[in-house]
Amino acid sequence: MKKLLVLAAALAIVASCTTRYDIIIVGGGAGGTSAGVQAARLGAHTLILEESTWLGGMLTGAGVSAVDGNYNMRSGFFGEFCDSLAGRYGGYGPLMSGWVSNVLFEPHVGNEIFKNIAATQKKDLDILYEVRATQFKRLSRGWKVSWTDSEGKAHKARAAVLVDATEMGDVAAEVGIPWDLGMDDKAVTGERIAIDGGNDIIQDITMVATLKEYDHDVTIPRPEPYDSTLYVNCCINPLNDERVVEKPGGGYEIAATHQGLHTPETMLTYGRLPGGKKFMINWPIEGNDIYMDLVTASPQRRQELLDSARNLTLGFVYFMQTSLGMNHLGLADDEYPTPDLLPFIPYHRESRRIHGVVRFTMDEAENPYIDNLYRTGIAVGDYPVDHHHHRHPNWPGLPRLAFYPIPSYNVPMGVVIPEGEKDILVCEKSVSVTNLINGATRLQPVVVQLGQASGVIAALAALNYGGDVTAVPVREVQKVLLDGGGYIMPYRDLPKDSPDFGILQRIGATGIMRGVGKPYQWANQTWFRADEPVLSEEVFLEDYFPGESIESLGLPAPDGVLTRLEMARAIDSLLKPFDRPVGYHGELL
Repeated sequence: MKKLLVLAAALAIVASCTTRYDIIIVGGGAGGTSAGVQAARLGAHTLILEESTWLGGMLTGAGVSAVDGNYNMRSGFFGEFCDSLAGRYGGYGPLMSGWVSNVLFEPHVGNEIFKNIAATQKKDLDILYEVRATQFKRLSRGWKVSWTDSEGKAHKARAAVLVDATEMGDVAAEVGIPWDLGMDDKAVTGERIAIDGGNDIIQDITMVATLKEYDHDVTIPRPEPYDSTLYVNCCINPLNDERVVEKPGGGYEIAATHQGLHTPETMLTYGRLPGGKKFMINWPIEGNDIYMDLVTASPQRRQELLDSARNLTLGFVYFMQTSLGMNHLGLADDEYPTPDLLPFIPYHRESRRIHGVVRFTMDEAENPYIDNLYRTGIAVGDYPVDHHHHRHPNWPGLPRLAFYPIPSYNVPMGVVIPEGEKDILVCEKSVSVTNLINGATRLQPVVVQLGQASGVIAALAALNYGGDVTAVPVREVQKVLLDGGGYIMPYRDLPKDSPDFGILQRIGATGIMRGVGKPYQWANQTWFRADEPVLSEEVFLEDYFPGESIESLGLPAPDGVLTRLEMARAIDSLLKPFDRPVGYHGELL
């Protein structure tokens, strides 16, 4: 008996030495950092484990420092990041330095901003760099997570909630959460333009390069292997081969892909960064896109594949320097602290997609009112569906999904909650969406918002609901996001600092009054139509107030003068329909 007591005491001592957190987040990328900051702001003791020395993931450590979309809906933490960039560079005007985006910046500046924002939460947010998570053990309540540091020393900690914010959903796979990869079968998702049968093909990745203008020749050594034919049609130049043809309306394109060619200067200024001396090279037209499946590869195989991706990008840089005469442009020596001056990680456009409590489809983005998922929105996006497949060897037989038009949309809360799980969340690009709509939800603003929402859910679960993420009410999460200037509906009518912003968001999320969306170039739109007059048949009360009329509810009767905003104010203040709880599928509870 005495031996048992000694053993129990020893085990208690060991347990007491294990650091305890409310939340452990694996991955300090775009979503993981926003999740950590948001959770700490709500008072949850949070740990982020990051493999590199940077925060920000694809926005910084992958070098994709040109934001795609949401310029008119700079929501929550994403808006805070953009405002910080504007403050750093002297306004939003200087951020419009390249033609691919309205918000461009130097990657190291983005990393500094992420770290500065995180530092404001140092009371409740711990961040460990150059660590690799090695084991995830389920406990009766919560998780035990083990990791090794840069010196190979082992560490562990416990948490009520675990968040997978890795680039490829590695934690979800490790703990046994079901996932999909590749193009979905139409018979499974029901999407109108999905393919029959499905396949395992994912999007091309890109090892981005950040170039800098020097006052001398900075040509790099010829990488080996090197094949100039991979790049000859990256732009209009004397080396273009027979695949390039003149377009009927003028200009040139690659005949098979219909990708229009630009001049070398225009190709370069695509990603010109503020200050004009640096350039993001993330070029999809016979540039540095490459097809490979890193997701299912072993760690050793991943490194081999990444080496080939790095070599392809170095080859593109070498081609620009030697064949296009840009020998004064070289890899920036003041960006990434890596041996080859390339980013830490590639730009992953696609990863595992978990089976969540709901799965968001492209059809639901095209027409949000085909079901009620829109009521549960936690993030918004306005970028088209954009898939990169031209480096796949069989690309001619794949769907053409470059900038497929959809309206702006919101993403339902259930995509970050794995089906059948209670104490783990998944963010970044591994959320529960179909392959098609991943072409839009993968973009940086949406990923940052999904991370922030995951931080809200995790914090509320850990602090108020015994670590059970499935017990956290949808409306409670949405209220926190709205209080922080976040969008839950993609309405363009009012800026987030308008006193009526929350009213439109709340009433829109009930469905009593509905917006209208439309595709529009690279920034799709949805409008509440706040200034339009209300017509009685436009106000749908049957779900919330069956059998009632506008008059019986005490709402002002539309007379052709009352605007939709005025009616929304009345409904919000008198009836408070947003307070009625909804489930993950938007059903009224």
